[in-house]
Amino acid sequence: MGKVRVYELAKELGINSKKLITVLRELHIEVKNHMSTMDKEEAKRVVDTLTKGEKTPAKSETKGKTEKNAAIVDKKKSESSGGKTAAAGKAGARKKKPVKVSRKARKAARAAQEKKAIPEEVLYLEGRVTVGELAGRLNVQTSEILGKLLEMGIISNINQPIDEDTLAILSEEYDTKFELKPDPAEEELLILDESEEGEQLRSRPPVVTVLGHVDHGKTSLLDSIRQTNVIASEAGGITQHIGACMVDVDAKRIVFLDTPGHEAFTAMRARGAQVTDIAVLVVAADDGVMPQTIEAINHVKAAGVPIIVAINKTDKPSANVDRVKQQLSEAGLIPEEWGGDTICVPVSALRGEGLSDLLEMILLVAEMAELKADYARPAKGTVIEGKLDKGRGPVATVLIQDGVMKIGDPIICGTIYGRIRALLDDKGKRINKADPSTPVEILGLSDVPQAGDNFMVVRDEKLVRQLAVKRGEKLREATLRKAQKVSLDDLFNQAQEDEIDLNIIIKADVQGSAEALRDSLQKIEDEKVRIKVIHTGVGAIAESDIMLASASNAIVIGFNVRPEPSARKLAEKEEVDIRLYRVIYEIIENVKAAINGMLEPEYKEVVLGQAEIRHLFKVSRLGTVAGSYVLEGTIKRNAGIRVIRDGKVIHEGKIESLKRFKDDVKEVTSGFECGILLENFNDLKEVDILEAFLFQEVPQA
Repeated sequence: MGKVRVYELAKELGINSKKLITVLRELHIEVKNHMSTMDKEEAKRVVDTLTKGEKTPAKSETKGKTEKNAAIVDKKKSESSGGKTAAAGKAGARKKKPVKVSRKARKAARAAQEKKAIPEEVLYLEGRVTVGELAGRLNVQTSEILGKLLEMGIISNINQPIDEDTLAILSEEYDTKFELKPDPAEEELLILDESEEGEQLRSRPPVVTVLGHVDHGKTSLLDSIRQTNVIASEAGGITQHIGACMVDVDAKRIVFLDTPGHEAFTAMRARGAQVTDIAVLVVAADDGVMPQTIEAINHVKAAGVPIIVAINKTDKPSANVDRVKQQLSEAGLIPEEWGGDTICVPVSALRGEGLSDLLEMILLVAEMAELKADYARPAKGTVIEGKLDKGRGPVATVLIQDGVMKIGDPIICGTIYGRIRALLDDKGKRINKADPSTPVEILGLSDVPQAGDNFMVVRDEKLVRQLAVKRGEKLREATLRKAQKVSLDDLFNQAQEDEIDLNIIIKADVQGSAEALRDSLQKIEDEKVRIKVIHTGVGAIAESDIMLASASNAIVIGFNVRPEPSARKLAEKEEVDIRLYRVIYEIIENVKAAINGMLEPEYKEVVLGQAEIRHLFKVSRLGTVAGSYVLEGTIKRNAGIRVIRDGKVIHEGKIESLKRFKDDVKEVTSGFECGILLENFNDLKEVDILEAFLFQEVPQA
């Protein structure tokens, strides 16, 4: 059965998506937002309701008429609006047992159709429209646009171009009609691009992204596949030189993109899923599905990419393949042998077992997808990574998705241009040209491009320069706006100016606490402030949480957890408000107080330093002394101290004794060792983190 998106149906009916969602919920059709889908049968019932105005059949009575209704809806798409009304009237007349639509639903529909008669505000946009430019033209924060794109499953950045379909949805969100006025230079580029398409279509190699939890053997699997040792040359064993490699199997080529599995690289993982044809999800047979595994699944599903699961470490005694398959089923990936459509291949990267089966499955899925590219046109594709090399200048790793790239080609990548001076393949070898589905490193750009940017080879170097300069000017105008970040301190003032959404990210020590806190916060009601919990998770507050908060203009609430040092620094840079609590009641009261303008923070917590426990010494009559190394900042004798284990706070109290060798000291700074005895707490373990803190009075404005 076909599916219809909310925004498509709204466009067809000539009403706003928000109004249509109100009607859909009145008709008990469950949708979350304008990107949600419904059956054509349900779409038919909505059309009948809104065009007839009074009656609609019960959902149960429309069963068995799916094909007829789908045909009617399809026909409506090709007719004029007048034809739609007439056809819907006839279809409505054929129904047997109607039920009444509530007054609220009819009012919403009428209001929407009356609104259409009022001329919409028209905003003229020229050429390639980026996120930053649109935010500036709409006079809203860039983070607001990024947040709305995030709701649609699109992870973007400030200079990412927005396509026409996405602009159509955003135009409804802001009740503004966008008129796209072509930029002469951009139009010339498009004409050149179109005229060179489809001249020599041939099969191309599949691009495969390998995803998975950081310890599940993702890089080891790739290492076994290409039979070269890359782990030794990697920084921390996480990523490799070019982040991609090519493997030949039975005279056919497969291209692997190695995206890091660590959650701090969430954005890169999302980009990997967007440029790939097939995703291989690595799950350890002994560990099973982890939170990062679920995160990877969600990114791949959002990109609409086929998933093959490689169940790794099957050689371990604790391996349980059936348990992994059960967990995958719960995550929405039902194995083929269980009646689903997810291919699961047991492998052992350590022993090299099952790898030929995995490669065979990749080639089978690729063959079914009929992947083709043009081997005659100039190259275009996506930037995988960019960096500044001291000796070579700006360097970009790119994936050619269509066409051929040669040394000497003029290239444009967002606001950056250049002429390709050198091409290097995945092994670092210089080559003269690169075909479709090939990852290469290129030299010769004027600046470092951002990962995720699109690039294009154009034969006219003058046009490339002209376009890059113009795009740069538009981007500079857009970035002059500084986004105002939401925080609990100024929530009341912001709500006085307009209705606002308070987006919240919750990180807790256990899942039960996160869910309880989410439910409690969502019950808070207010006319001006709508509370939305956009993400919950377990464990320390990580960089990926701050990235999400920055993109969606959210605050981060930590319950019995702490931010990682890198996350704290990123939060300061991105101006993300982090609130840390140990009692759920306090969180609820603080949020309520912030909404009502009564939150008056008199003190703020200042983290002085962190020390790692290296050795434990049992001292009779005193307790356990923690032999520690100060990682950062300062540990002070009179400061408060908390014990952090695996990102969770297990104790908060005071320091009883602080020593350097045998001497009592007031403080110990970064890079030195010390002995720490805590008051009334001895349940310490090696590698626990001791965090010193104090509260400072906040000056009243």
